[in-house]
Amino acid sequence: MSHPTSIRLTVAQALVRFLSAQYTERDGVRHRLVAGTWGIFGHGNVAGVGQALLEAGEDAMPYHQGRNEQAMVHAAVGYARQLNRLSAQAVTTSIGPGATNLVTGAALATINRLPVLLLPGDYFATRPADPLLQQLEHPTEADVSVNDTLRPVSRYFDRVTRPEALIPSALNAMRVLADPAETGAVTLALPQDVQAEAFDWPEEFFAERVWTVRRPAPDPVELAEAVRAIRAAARPLIVAGGGVHHSEAEEALKVLVDATGIPVASTQAGKGSLRHDHPADLGGIGHTGTAASDDLARTADLVVGVGTRYTDFTTASGTLFQNPDVRFLNLNITAFDAHKLAARTLVCDARAGLEVLATALEGHRVDPAYETEYRAGKERWEQVVEAVYRAADDSAVPTQTQLLGALDAVVGEDDVVINAAGSLPGDLHKLWRARGPRQYHLEYGYSCMGYEIPAAIGVQHAAPDTPVWALVGDGTYLMMPTEIVTAVQEGLPVNMVLIQNHGYASIGGLSETVGGERFGTAYRHRAADGTFTGAPLPVDLAANAASLGMDVLRAKTVRELREALATARASDRPTCVYVETDPTPTAPPAEAWWDVPVAEVASREAASSARETYEREAATRRRHL
Repeated sequence: MSHPTSIRLTVAQALVRFLSAQYTERDGVRHRLVAGTWGIFGHGNVAGVGQALLEAGEDAMPYHQGRNEQAMVHAAVGYARQLNRLSAQAVTTSIGPGATNLVTGAALATINRLPVLLLPGDYFATRPADPLLQQLEHPTEADVSVNDTLRPVSRYFDRVTRPEALIPSALNAMRVLADPAETGAVTLALPQDVQAEAFDWPEEFFAERVWTVRRPAPDPVELAEAVRAIRAAARPLIVAGGGVHHSEAEEALKVLVDATGIPVASTQAGKGSLRHDHPADLGGIGHTGTAASDDLARTADLVVGVGTRYTDFTTASGTLFQNPDVRFLNLNITAFDAHKLAARTLVCDARAGLEVLATALEGHRVDPAYETEYRAGKERWEQVVEAVYRAADDSAVPTQTQLLGALDAVVGEDDVVINAAGSLPGDLHKLWRARGPRQYHLEYGYSCMGYEIPAAIGVQHAAPDTPVWALVGDGTYLMMPTEIVTAVQEGLPVNMVLIQNHGYASIGGLSETVGGERFGTAYRHRAADGTFTGAPLPVDLAANAASLGMDVLRAKTVRELREALATARASDRPTCVYVETDPTPTAPPAEAWWDVPVAEVASREAASSARETYEREAATRRRHL
């Protein structure tokens, strides 16, 4: 098929040219929608997308070389989050294992509502050879490929089996990536023969296209009900989620809180919605929350969720909000999330909704006694933070909380601190003093080990002059250190704080509380009885990081740690600060429960005792209807 004003290109060439002309626009500011492409090449994409990227050149589509397909997705997700979902990156892989390695990253992106475009190669559409290298043969469904594993973790999926099918598929892909109510992982599976097939494309397909990122306002009826509910509440509490940041609604939240005195607790994704020193900021909420937040949550009569998904950590598995009369009001751009907990809803953009609420609530303020109460709780918690941050002896081995205190003293307001898994998320949620809206970067929707280092690279791409810190335990480091090589290759001065505590510290602690007796959680040699209770493994992770090209600073004491962190922040090279911490628990205990089912019958005393505790806590769970 030809067109009077057509351009003859391969499917891969056409896709790259199309992507280079796509933009988002919000509040009059324009961004490249797909600002670059990560890629590892194999026979499934080297002659298609790989050749197309080469032909397009760096100006049209910047290329980033990764070492692991999952890590490339993590880097793209970190990039998109730093830029408030207004700009994304693509990831191209070969067929087979390269494609299936995308699945974990895709799940992380979709769960966290963050955009990434996945371009895995696929089997021949024309089937000249069957089976081909790395093909999974399905005996009853011949059109199934391993890429179908990406369907449940993608917000949009299509397999482009004909050149002309790319046009509607690519347009739909951009629509979903740019829509804040729909976004997540978007997958276009590309059969390798179709990638290389030529077609006469209409020139209009490559015209510059701008996708407006909407700020829908609240419905007037919903708004009136919300205002009545807030005015009637004696003990309202705002739960700020990641939607506050994605919408750049931090200032709108502050205006509302300054006017009304309503206190704010934050989820992992929402921390930093208010500065830590704002008198109404109570810190994290839920299982890893502060005493100030959780105490107020138990007695709140109205919980106003702003841009939150209400995970089990936030609700303490349904046990946190205990006021018999508590009701929920959820402001969210997606109706799916707004309707959770049988809430009144404001389905709208976070900033637009908060601005309208502030106007509609003019003159309303909570009772002064309520403000006095929560400010006193905040002050008591600040004393807890000071105590666990402070080291009595600078020559001692630092604890993990003292490490956070040392980092707190070094970072600036614009630094970005990244973490995702292990014991650090709980300590950070309770203790970290977020000074800016982008400083606290916790991926806790999927809590994926291995996220931190590649995400730091993505953030560094998005904010080149910003100091970026990846906080990594030894368990996470061993999962995915590969992108250190990428940081070195691209000269990205990411900082990694590598904490050695010889095993899965977080799961070890959880295992102990649920009757698992820390089984399988320590990195140690086998003992004579076959258990992993021997001497610690003689691994040197600092030497490993150095062998991959990082500058490495070893710190053995609190004083050396402070010095190393300051040196790393001033460096223009990828730098690792390695520290073996004192394993003595120093973080405050959990202020709320988390439901991890315990064996109902067991012969071991630890499990039987844990079951008694479990049944007692589970009895306090309630459904909010």
